[in-house]
Amino acid sequence: METLLIDENGEYGLDCTQAVWASDKMHEDYHRAKVQLSDADFLLEEANNILIVEYKNADTKKAREARYKTPAFNPMDDKKFTSTVRKFYDSLHYIHLLGKNKPVKYVYVVEAPNSDAIMRKRLRARMKTLLPFALQENINTGISLIDKVDVLSINEWNMHDEYGKYPFVKL
Repeated sequence: METLLIDENGEYGLDCTQAVWASDKMHEDYHRAKVQLSDADFLLEEANNILIVEYKNADTKKAREARYKTPAFNPMDDKKFTSTVRKFYDSLHYIHLLGKNKPVKYVYVVEAPNSDAIMRKRLRARMKTLLPFALQENINTGISLIDKVDVLSINEWNMHDEYGKYPFVKL
């Protein structure tokens, strides 16, 4: 298992030395299998949970340079939002195939221009309405697809009691 998972821009790494297991290979595996599934960036296994981590940093040097060519990233944009939610559902297949049968937490680590804690709370509340919380409650079999959703900045992730064990580090 790799102990430092690197983001797609090569500017940050996720230190997984304390994880039971970690991977950033879902995209590669989906691509190689030619399946039309979306993938989250990182998977972390803890003793009692699986963390599905979607990471979007639109506040890097590369992203700032790209802003001159494309509109600024807005995580509340309907298309971006829907894509982020879909990554959770599509990642469940991968976790199932790996035999990882632990409670799942979905964490969206997002950095964007003009984002703040209030925007992240609104984004979390909106995500919660489309993730299967109500479905698992309505069916009420005791089977859970998701236990928790969080939306955090890199700093909030690093300061978090649980997630901070796997800090994002600037490369």
